[in-house]
Amino acid sequence: MAAPESYPEDLRYHHGHDWARVDGAEATIGITWYAQDSLGELVHFEPPEVGATISKDGVYGEVESVKAVSDLIAPLSGDVLEVNEVVVDEPEHVNEDPYGEGWLVRIRIADESEVGELLDAAAYRSLLDEQ
Repeated sequence: MAAPESYPEDLRYHHGHDWARVDGAEATIGITWYAQDSLGELVHFEPPEVGATISKDGVYGEVESVKAVSDLIAPLSGDVLEVNEVVVDEPEHVNEDPYGEGWLVRIRIADESEVGELLDAAAYRSLLDEQ
């Protein structure tokens, strides 16, 4: 069952429909409720390698749903510290809990100034209203 629509206030959002939960010099990254709902049931997650460097606004992996294959766009630059292996094995966790068990990767942030460029929940909701 898909999670109800939500955009937690403690997260920062990227216009590419990814989110970041910043904790000091690290961030956990995933896709938003809107993204998982638009894609439909996820059937595959192709993550980056642990140790890989990802760049803000660049592709860092892909997800495949019953509808389409979509690139994942990094909300922040950094080095991949951890990949959520639960989602690799069972990608439907993203649909069920996109901000909890459905997170995708954890990174060490390369440039903390990029955090300030991300949207807060209200600005992200306004972006969605415009689409």
